[in-house]
Amino acid sequence: MAEDRIIVFFDLETTGLDTSSCDIIQVAAVYEENVFNKYTLPRQAMTPSAKQVTGFTVRPDGLFLHDKPVETVPLTEVLNSFISFLRSFRRPVLLAAHGAKRFDAPVLTRVLRRHSLLQQFQQVVSGFLDTFLLSKHLYPRLSRHSQEYMVQHFLRMSYNAHNALEDARMLQKLYKRWSPNNGDILCSSFRGVGCFY
Repeated sequence: MAEDRIIVFFDLETTGLDTSSCDIIQVAAVYEENVFNKYTLPRQAMTPSAKQVTGFTVRPDGLFLHDKPVETVPLTEVLNSFISFLRSFRRPVLLAAHGAKRFDAPVLTRVLRRHSLLQQFQQVVSGFLDTFLLSKHLYPRLSRHSQEYMVQHFLRMSYNAHNALEDARMLQKLYKRWSPNNGDILCSSFRGVGCFY
């Protein structure tokens, strides 16, 4: 990885798992002590499994997390704010998520494209790093590679999983614990780890 590029850890919470149609509810990211966390009201209903896993519900009077109201902003504002947050580092960004290739990257790029913001995003973000694939590369003998399992296994902690901000924070801690070298990231990119759009 080029020295001038930074890794920002992020996560999305959505109305479901269909990458071609789900709506974003929460976007969160962390880089060191810098934090981004915004919620938006989805246009579509949440799937029962998404409600159960995330604790979010959508009601006529807004978005609720575990029955407490959550302040939301329009999705376009969330996306523009996220790009501004990433731009503030004044260096190219590699966005890391656990499951980025399978889920987070396709959802985020689809939504950015729909809002005509993908080009602005690509000026700041050089690509994605999938830490799920990285974990499989680094620790192939582990029986599971879910983020919750990895946090328990490597950090001996439990946390509020499926909250985008907590997921991003824990992913940053995991990554620091793993301390992958540039070779782990770049040389493995042909097996799905590293930058892609």
